[in-house]
Amino acid sequence: MPELVVQLPPALLRLFPGSEATPTVAADNVAEIIEALDRRWPGMADRLRDSTPGIRRHINVFVDGERATLATPVHAASDVFIMTAISGG
Repeated sequence: MPELVVQLPPALLRLFPGSEATPTVAADNVAEIIEALDRRWPGMADRLRDSTPGIRRHINVFVDGERATLATPVHAASDVFIMTAISGG
């Protein structure tokens, strides 16, 4: 299982005191990234995925510049960004 760095959004960091903006986790796909983050900061998974299960509507996960799903695979060199969606009009 590769270790990779994940970029977390400031809005999420504010909800989890002591969390890191760029944690390193071991995972083979996006679902495992979320599980690893939740083990470190309990409750984080509930902020990132819904009950379907899927990534929450107002959260975007990008792996190597492409929008990802929970099943999207990752590798040690993957760029992984979790972002809050920006909406407006």
